[in-house]
Amino acid sequence: MGHHHGHSHGHSHTANKNALLSAFLLIAAFMIVEVIGGVITNSLALLSDAGHMLSDAAALGLSFFAIKLGEKSVSQEKTYGYKRFEIIAAALNGLALIVISLIIFYEAIQRFFAPPEVQSTGMLIISVIGLLVNIVAAWILMKGDKDENLNVRSAFLHVIGDMLGSVGAIIAALLIMFFGWGIADPIASVIVAGLILVSGWRVTKDSFHILMEGSPTEIDANEVKAALGQIPLVREVHDLHIWTITSGYPVLSCHITIADEGVHDEILAQSQKILHDHFDIEHSTVQIEKETNGCPSPHGTCN
Repeated sequence: MGHHHGHSHGHSHTANKNALLSAFLLIAAFMIVEVIGGVITNSLALLSDAGHMLSDAAALGLSFFAIKLGEKSVSQEKTYGYKRFEIIAAALNGLALIVISLIIFYEAIQRFFAPPEVQSTGMLIISVIGLLVNIVAAWILMKGDKDENLNVRSAFLHVIGDMLGSVGAIIAALLIMFFGWGIADPIASVIVAGLILVSGWRVTKDSFHILMEGSPTEIDANEVKAALGQIPLVREVHDLHIWTITSGYPVLSCHITIADEGVHDEILAQSQKILHDHFDIEHSTVQIEKETNGCPSPHGTCN
C-alpha cells in the first residue's frame, strides 16, 4: 500500500484570500450605495443589480470564510480538514443566485404591466459608478487563481454578471432619459436576472458534482487506467476511484495487479510518478497485489 502527498497551494492560496477580501470590501460598500439609489430613483434595474451585488458580497464573504476555514489543520475526525467547506460555500452561492434571479423575474413582470416613474439621471450616475466598481473588482479577482479555484471562479462570475447588469442599467437609464421608455427598466432587470440565473446554475452544478464525488472534469479515468496498465509487469488496474476534495485537489485510489516477478516498490514508484507528471494527481493511494494472491476483497471480486 502506498501513499503520496504534495503541497503546492501556498502562493495561489494567499493570492485567492487577498483577492476575495479586497473584492468583498469594495462590493459590499457599493451595494449599500446602490440599494439607497435604487429606492430613491425607483429603479428596479438598480435594485436588481444591488440584489446581484448582495449575492456577490455574500459569495465573496462566504468564499473568504471558506478559505480561512480550509486552513484549519486536519484532525482524527476530519482527516482532510475543512477543505470541503469551500465547495459547500460555492453551492450555497449558486443556490442564492438562482433564488435572487427568480425574485427579480417576478418583480419585473409586475412592472411590465405598470411601468413606474423612474428618475433616470440618478439611475445613470449610480449605474456608471457601479460599472467602474465592478471593473475594479473583476481586475482584483483576476489576480487570484480563478481557473483552478471554484470559489474564486464563482466570485468572478458574479462580478462579470454584475458588470453586465450595470451596463444594462446604464442603457435603460439612457432610454428613459431620451425616449421616456419606462419599460426599459424592467427589461434591463429581466436581462440581469437571466445572467444571474445562468451563473448560479453553473456554479451549483459544478459544486454538486464535487460534493457527489464525481470525477474531476479535467481527468479522464480511462486514460489514467490505460497509462497505469502500460507499466511493465502490470496485469490489471481495477477498483479505480478519482474524486476531488476541493478545487485543485484531486485524489485517487486504485488496485494494481502485477506479475509474480514484479517488484512492489518499483511499480508503486512508477505509478505515482505517472499520476503526478501526467495527471497532476499528488494525493494517491495505490494498492499493489501479486497475480497469484488475487484480489484481497472479502467477496473475492474486484471491479
